[in-house]
Amino acid sequence: MKQQIKYYHQLEEFQNSSLQSHQVLHIDLSENEISDQGVLVLGSALENCTNLSNLTLCLVVNQIGDQGASALGFSLANCTNLSNLTLDFRGNEIGDQGALVLGFTLANCTNLSKLELYLGENQIHQSQQLKVKSKCLKSKRLVTFEICFY
Repeated sequence: MKQQIKYYHQLEEFQNSSLQSHQVLHIDLSENEISDQGVLVLGSALENCTNLSNLTLCLVVNQIGDQGASALGFSLANCTNLSNLTLDFRGNEIGDQGALVLGFTLANCTNLSKLELYLGENQIHQSQQLKVKSKCLKSKRLVTFEICFY
């Protein structure tokens, strides 16, 4: 049985959907002026997606900082069935601390086998990029990964 992909472009629409029914999600909230507070709301909703296995989350060119990136990582770590994850955070305000916490929390996604993480055009120093990669690689089931800082 082929899993149906659900697409969302508005946070409110996603929040009001049948969260527990989602298995494959594509959420594109790019250029929506999403702040750390908005990401907290998004993360809280994602935690209720108990059957989620595949997630593509595009948050390009928003106002997400360390707090939002960290909180989203903790929320995703609670999605125990998540196996494929694409996160696109290009063009935000994430610094070293947010990127490191995000890497640490993603390593706690117990069933994650594929990770694509895009962190270009943020405030992450080159000296911290290897640390972020090494934290992500601590995920026990990770087979395929791509982490870009450009």
